[in-house]
Amino acid sequence: MIRNFEEMQQLGKENFDVAMKSFSAASKGVQAIAVEVADYSKKALEDGTQALEKLLGAKSLEKAIELQQNYFKESYEGFVSEATKVGEMYADLAKESYKPYEGFFAKATTK
Repeated sequence: MIRNFEEMQQLGKENFDVAMKSFSAASKGVQAIAVEVADYSKKALEDGTQALEKLLGAKSLEKAIELQQNYFKESYEGFVSEATKVGEMYADLAKESYKPYEGFFAKATTK
């Protein structure tokens, strides 16, 4: 009976360790994503402000349209690039959060 209690205690400790490793990986991943999104938002706001200043300083309607088209094109490309990057970061987050459980599940199935 004592042996079973010790085994259960060890299993509980292993479960806790695996959960903490997973939580740590998830926490780091979410933090990195938050920093990336904040940096992108700041850059997008700065780019929008610069584009507005240029647009207000345009000397002709054609130049204003050209500036606006360039801004929209660059904004769209930047957004797609950032969305792809953040998507990859979420995929990495999922992989890193699951990694501690891989060995745990493998060990659990061999018992």
